Amino acid sequence: MRTPLGQEDAMTYGDLDSRRSVPSTAVGGLAFAASVLVMVGSFSIVAGLAAILDDDYLVVSRRYAFDLDTVAWGWIHLFLGMALVGVGIGLFANQSWAGIVAIVLAGLVAIDYFFFLPYQPVWSLVVIALCAWVIWSLTKARHEDSEPGG
Repeated sequence: MRTPLGQEDAMTYGDLDSRRSVPSTAVGGLAFAASVLVMVGSFSIVAGLAAILDDDYLVVSRRYAFDLDTVAWGWIHLFLGMALVGVGIGLFANQSWAGIVAIVLAGLVAIDYFFFLPYQPVWSLVVIALCAWVIWSLTKARHEDSEPGG
């Protein structure tokens, strides 16, 4: 059964016209955030496994207010690292839930590494800066995506 040309055009091209275009800077910000989340998550998994398998891997001076057992820090880093990798993959797949979850997880990881400063100060500062950059790029991408003009 054939349909009139006008109806076919409306069905085929009507869906394309209703889509919103996403600015290229927003796509670049999402790709950057996803890449950094997967990278930081992978490194956190490795650091977590190292701390779990070797208690003497991390050494901290006594009298630190947030002194946790090395194995406890290892489990925290392992779980947060796996969550970061999963959310980074979700951002690559353009899942709608991944943006908000990535912002929340990046904030949690930044707080985690703030408390981890006495154990590995340089790496902690790098991770905190990367998490802040991820949060900025995701909120910037969401802002550009929600602007009326594109």
